[in-house]
Amino acid sequence: MGGILPEVILKNDHPLCYTALKQNFAKSMNKITQRSYSTTISAQLTEAGITPLMARIYAARGIDAATQLNTDIKRLLPFDTLLNATKIAGLLVDAIQAQKKLLIVADYDADGATACAVAVRGLSILGAQVDFIVPNRFEYGYGLTPEIVRLAKQSAPDIIVTVDNGIASVEGVAEAHRLGMQVLVTDHHLPGDTLPDAECIVNPNQPDCQFPSKNLAGVGVMFYTLMALRAELRQRGAFKDCSEPNLGKLLDLVALGTVADVVKLDENNRILVQQGLQRIRAGRCCAGIQALLQIARRPIAQATTYELGFIVGPRLNAAGRLEDMSLGIRCLLTDDAAEANEIAAKLDALNHERRSIEADMQDSALSALDTFDPAASFSLALFNEDWHQGVIGILASRLKDKFHRPVIAFAHSKNGELKGSGRSILGLHLRDALDLVSKRHPHLILKFGGHAMAAGLSILDEHLADFRIAFESVCAELLDAESLVKTITTDGSLDTNEFSLDTARELQNQVWGQGFPEPLFTGDFEVESQRIVGEKHLKLKLRSAAGSLDAIHFFSTEPALKTTQVVFSLGINEYNGSQTLQLIVRHRT
Repeated sequence: MGGILPEVILKNDHPLCYTALKQNFAKSMNKITQRSYSTTISAQLTEAGITPLMARIYAARGIDAATQLNTDIKRLLPFDTLLNATKIAGLLVDAIQAQKKLLIVADYDADGATACAVAVRGLSILGAQVDFIVPNRFEYGYGLTPEIVRLAKQSAPDIIVTVDNGIASVEGVAEAHRLGMQVLVTDHHLPGDTLPDAECIVNPNQPDCQFPSKNLAGVGVMFYTLMALRAELRQRGAFKDCSEPNLGKLLDLVALGTVADVVKLDENNRILVQQGLQRIRAGRCCAGIQALLQIARRPIAQATTYELGFIVGPRLNAAGRLEDMSLGIRCLLTDDAAEANEIAAKLDALNHERRSIEADMQDSALSALDTFDPAASFSLALFNEDWHQGVIGILASRLKDKFHRPVIAFAHSKNGELKGSGRSILGLHLRDALDLVSKRHPHLILKFGGHAMAAGLSILDEHLADFRIAFESVCAELLDAESLVKTITTDGSLDTNEFSLDTARELQNQVWGQGFPEPLFTGDFEVESQRIVGEKHLKLKLRSAAGSLDAIHFFSTEPALKTTQVVFSLGINEYNGSQTLQLIVRHRT
């Protein structure tokens, strides 16, 4: 294990000098706050027929009119506001009419897998000849690299279509052109200084794109591309003798990829997710999603964003992390229930293996960090000879949650390179931080990319120590003291009548996620009883003015105090066919 980041010495007048930081951290590792909201807007929402509790929850999340909660598919932003959507549609129709071969080049995460499945299914029903490949992350790395282009050439496509990647593939696009192939890029990642010379780029985050939602996932961009393609086919008279294909059939996949990629659930994304969830709950989703839910023993009729983000998504991602994401894509493409069940079983087994590897890696990391004091550092950059390259992103996320510091975990890659996967905290845009490191120390980072909260990079083994110092220095410069205290934001307390199954069901039926967080509440309780269940969870009986309430604190065995402040969400416990209210404890003091 590489050692902990060296201490950064700051001058006493630095706003984050070591002494001040340590005192601040010691004072409170966690701060519980209540989300603010406009009582005027809350009252207006109540007048529109929304319950008082939901009205203040929505008002605290930026909803100022009941119409913003309308998830009718007709309220989606129009595709023609997405730069180059009409252009790519024309190119695709020309390709379809000329019977050209299209090859989808996908990313190896859940967004990439769903985007690939949407592309293959959608383009096929719209008349295209289409196949796909997905890079093995261990052999080819991320994106449309020259190596992947050469592999793609073996399938003899006329046109490469990227999904969830391509915006940074300057060299890959050039290689495709050299080999006689055109490239159409669909992506959502932030562009670099230079755009690839592709025939067309559709990306809401590219320069000059006026699309109001910059938060489309890769699968969302592909879905919009298909809407534009269908409109272009309609304009050219392709459906005068037949009915138009229903692209709504793809919304289960769009919802899954959108939630799994943890993009912000703005109004447009909430429509996509809600529409997809409705299809899943009605049993009208693809065989693969059904199989993945069934093998995890989750009732399809009650599927929520939790099932998409924490049940189905990780099982798909396990294929890309440990083997080859083509297995996950095949699961999403098959219409044969037996085949879907067989693949889902393999994905479930891979996920169990991934969890075992992750647990071992986390144990080794925490052992090495046994004496680590978060107050002494602004970041963590760790490496272990035995870590698995496909799981370092999850490890970084776990350590970030534990220590509330930006974390980059490294594993061996190839040719003396280390591959790093990072996760950040609010207050530090991780891609921008890496960009700053790269500009100040051009020799340190071979390549990097990502978002505000997650990024990846490659460095040479010999540069690890120097990178640690440079990354720590940038984090110390960019982070302020407030960002370094983990804040638990709640929606306040509940009235006694709001501790009910009806409230829990109403909350469960909403679309919650990144940027539109699931409500958390806080309250003071007396602990009537407590016991360990399943060897690692604390089952509680709590009492308040609302009466005696069941509660559970998952993955915690530390006994609760007789009187405790609890941050919780409302859950539903199902046992022997009956449902009861259960508080899901997220934090307690």
